[in-house]
Amino acid sequence: MAIVNRTPDSFYDRGRTDSTALAVEAGLRAIAEGADWVDVGGAKFAPGPPVPVDEEIARVVPVVEGLASAGAVISVDTFHGEVARAAIAAGAHVVNDTTGFSDPAMAGVVAETGATVVVTHSLARPRTVYPRPHYDDVVAEVAAYLRERVALAEGAGVASDRLVVDPGHDLNKNTRHSLELTRRLAEITSLGYPTLVALSNKDFIGESLGQRERTKRVEGSLAAAVACIQRGARIVRVHNVRETVDAVRMVEAIEGWREPVFLEHNQGDVNP
Repeated sequence: MAIVNRTPDSFYDRGRTDSTALAVEAGLRAIAEGADWVDVGGAKFAPGPPVPVDEEIARVVPVVEGLASAGAVISVDTFHGEVARAAIAAGAHVVNDTTGFSDPAMAGVVAETGATVVVTHSLARPRTVYPRPHYDDVVAEVAAYLRERVALAEGAGVASDRLVVDPGHDLNKNTRHSLELTRRLAEITSLGYPTLVALSNKDFIGESLGQRERTKRVEGSLAAAVACIQRGARIVRVHNVRETVDAVRMVEAIEGWREPVFLEHNQGDVNP
């Protein structure tokens, strides 16, 4: 899952794709580099001034329209039901809600439209500060939250096979929490829903490696992605598409899920 943000204050690219043309171009480039899925966002989760719903729609809908026929899964990263509805009408297949249905209307929108939804663990209201998050057992508490939110969605009419879960690395969690979630990810994947992990270039990676700035966390992000895949994750949300595709495909080849692209080494009568 490639990340394309139509925001001036995005976590990683700092607004470098904050126009429709640049965002569509970035999405098409990600698909060409091997992304199966493009996640289009118009308002980030992190603290900051609210983005009006109309403005968020104006940011994401033209990008969704520009990517809808590109042959990839398209999702909208939003916590507003109105934005989700508009994006789905424009061609999005999935709603990526990083707030676990903070908008009470969201589950109904997903059910009515037949879209898929990513249910993510977080604690704070969107765009607000949540100081010093505490958990007695972060993995058990995240799992319980996801079970409750999934039940809410199913109760609203969302089909079970339209649900994906995300433990929410770094979302209202410190570095130790995110590392524990990664280490024990099998307890999340055992919930029985496809598991998405959004690890790419996050602060827990930078802090684990030694105050690395965001642009110097690629290798750590790849290691975290591989660790999560080995524990059952099946969707990886990333900024660095080409590098992550290579890492994931190598894991798939090792595990026997993908055949090598070609065979030549030690296949002939004479080998160098």
